[in-house]
Amino acid sequence: MSKFKGFIAAAIAVGMAAFILAMPARADQVDFTNPAFAQAGGITSIPVGASEFCKSHRSECKANPHAVGAVVLTEARWAELVAVNNAVNAGVTAITDEDYYKVAEYWAYPDDGYGDCEDFALAKRKALIKAGWNPSTLLVTVVREARGTGHAVLMVRTDRGDLVLDNQDGRILVWNETPYTYLKRQSQADAGQWVDLVDPRTTFVASK
Repeated sequence: MSKFKGFIAAAIAVGMAAFILAMPARADQVDFTNPAFAQAGGITSIPVGASEFCKSHRSECKANPHAVGAVVLTEARWAELVAVNNAVNAGVTAITDEDYYKVAEYWAYPDDGYGDCEDFALAKRKALIKAGWNPSTLLVTVVREARGTGHAVLMVRTDRGDLVLDNQDGRILVWNETPYTYLKRQSQADAGQWVDLVDPRTTFVASK
């Protein structure tokens, strides 16, 4: 990343921090019906790529015995989010699974520096868990772009709302401030299960 891009990313991060951290919230009184939180439906099908990933990473696709509703977003936690998001976005070169693996869908950690959108999300989730974040608040999420193509992001459940870490946009935004239609995400109770998401900006509950 160039010094200019680094400066812009830092400026954006500072601006978003001032906005998000100023939002009133208390850890013991989080209103999950607030529009800042994406509403989950019932258990749904797991994406094919996620299913295959879980077969080779069973320890990362299991029930969360100490699940929490949301993590308290302190200034230090915000700084961790920004650092991890920027580091992964800058350190991984985006390439489609078809171009790299010669298959339609393949989820993997981008340890060699190349990966598709879901690989960015997996890398960010792994880094945040290593930093001490509760896995139940770090949810790989499948969305649909405005042009109709599928995409994956990392949704982080905080007491200030569900924040989205995206390899296509360096900003960390509240989920309903992004241009995507939200389809499904990992279950907070079990990383190996997925749930539908209710997106009130559409007229349906998308599950496929």
